[in-house]
Amino acid sequence: MLAACSGGADSMALASALAFEAPRLGLRAGGVTVDHGLQQGSDARAAEVADRMRSLGLAPVEAVAVSVGRGGGPEAAARDARYAALDAAAERHGAAAVLLGHTRDDQAETVLLGLARGSGTRSLSGMAWVSGTGGRYRRPFLQLDRHTVREACLAQSLPVWEDPHNADPAYTRSRVRHEALPILEKALGKGVVEALARTAQLSRDDADALDAWAARAEAEVMTTAPAAAGGAQAVHLDTGGLRGLPAAVRRRVLRRAAIAAGAPAGSLFARHIEEVDRLITGWRGQRALNLPGRVEVRREGGRLVIRQG
Repeated sequence: MLAACSGGADSMALASALAFEAPRLGLRAGGVTVDHGLQQGSDARAAEVADRMRSLGLAPVEAVAVSVGRGGGPEAAARDARYAALDAAAERHGAAAVLLGHTRDDQAETVLLGLARGSGTRSLSGMAWVSGTGGRYRRPFLQLDRHTVREACLAQSLPVWEDPHNADPAYTRSRVRHEALPILEKALGKGVVEALARTAQLSRDDADALDAWAARAEAEVMTTAPAAAGGAQAVHLDTGGLRGLPAAVRRRVLRRAAIAAGAPAGSLFARHIEEVDRLITGWRGQRALNLPGRVEVRREGGRLVIRQG
């Protein structure tokens, strides 16, 4: 097992907990910290965090430097670089899992961000306990509040580092943490964080059930055609079968079909799927639609044809 540790209270408490539990469970436990290179002296700080993990008894431990791109905004770019580094570290060390220190407060912030973006049930389900390819990523602190893990660090005299980016209003999550949630708690009373985290679990249960239904429906209404040279497969959908599905299931099938035809999932938004849905529920001879990834959606009689143009 590897603990992903930034040096903050959440991840230091996690590293300490892993160092305590692993020997009792007969597990090999190490740690990794990622230097994003976004602040002066970040390399020295990463080396210091690595030394702290070694002092806890974790081994192997390494500090990994990454280059953060620009795609999708600074927060998304840093996250992509970080997870790529963690994936590579897990492969190098043969780790069965990478533990992440996300708490209930982080979950509440994620749900609030999803709600503000109008991203749908899956987005409102927040972070999963287990995620990633093969269930690599685990979040054992999702039911603990941030105050509890900070108290754990104080009780053990663990030095922690406060990332200034966490308080920088230039970052959306920082504004949610320091402005939006306190205002909600002032207006609605204590318990907002717990309620948002509970919403995440309920939404995840609903989203899982709808996704399973959509997968079964997809098998009944979808066929694929050979791709053009260098392109993805063309997808054909039976409009009659789609029309009889509940909207939540039908739109999931449409999204999956668009991705199968070559549309990048990260660029495919609810408004795109709503427009495609109108080719089924509000058909009046509309022209073909263009989706991200040069994907075209066209109604041809009783079929919806989705292909890269």
